[in-house]
Amino acid sequence: MNSPISLREVNRPGIMNNLPRLKAQRRSGAEVFHADGKTLPFSLHDFWCWSTSDLLNNTTRGVLAEFLVASALDIPTTGVRDPWAAFDLQTIDGVKIEVKSASYLQSWAQKQPSSVLFNVPRTRAWDPDTNELAADAARQSDVYVFALLAHKDKTSVDPLNVSHWQFFVLPSRLLNERKRSQHSITLKTLATLSGGPLAYENLGAAVRKASGRSEKVG
Repeated sequence: MNSPISLREVNRPGIMNNLPRLKAQRRSGAEVFHADGKTLPFSLHDFWCWSTSDLLNNTTRGVLAEFLVASALDIPTTGVRDPWAAFDLQTIDGVKIEVKSASYLQSWAQKQPSSVLFNVPRTRAWDPDTNELAADAARQSDVYVFALLAHKDKTSVDPLNVSHWQFFVLPSRLLNERKRSQHSITLKTLATLSGGPLAYENLGAAVRKASGRSEKVG
C-alpha cells in the first residue's frame, strides 16, 4: 500500500526518532470535525465516503482484498488495520499472510481488460515500534493469497460481490524456490503452481493446507 511518508523520510535523522509510535484507535464514522471544540457540519463518515467509495481504485481495492481474506479466515476485523506491518494478516493461530490484489477492470476508460501480474519481491521488514529496517530481505509471510477481481463486464462489476473475485493460494516457500523471476508472477504461472482459482468460500481450507496446519485457520 502507498504510505504517507517514505522509509527514507522516516529514517532521516531528526524525523520521528525520539517520538513513540501512536496506536490507532478504532473509530465509528460518527465522529465530527471541529474547530477547537466548535462542531463543523461534516463527519468522519463523510470523509470515508468521499475518499474510498471508488472500490476499483488500486489502493482501495487492495485494502478491500485484505478485508475479504480476513473475513474468509475468521480473522477479527474489529480492530484497526496496520499498514506498517511486515505482512498483511495473521490468523489466530499464527499463520502470517500476504495479500496481493489485481483486477481486469479499472475506474478509467480501457480499450481492453488489464493484464494481470502480481509483484512478489522479497522485502526488508520495517518495525514501526523501533523505526528500524531488518538487515536482510525476505518474504515475511507463510502464505500468499492472490485476490483477483475477475469480473470482466464493466457495467455490472461489483467489488462487494465475493462471487466476482477469484483467489489463488501459495505457500511462500514455492515462491522462494522458483527458478524464474523472484520479483513478479504471471496469472498463468500462478494458476499452474496453485492448482487454479478458488471461490471465496474455499479460501480458508486452501490457506490451512498451504500453511501446513491441520487445525482451523482463523
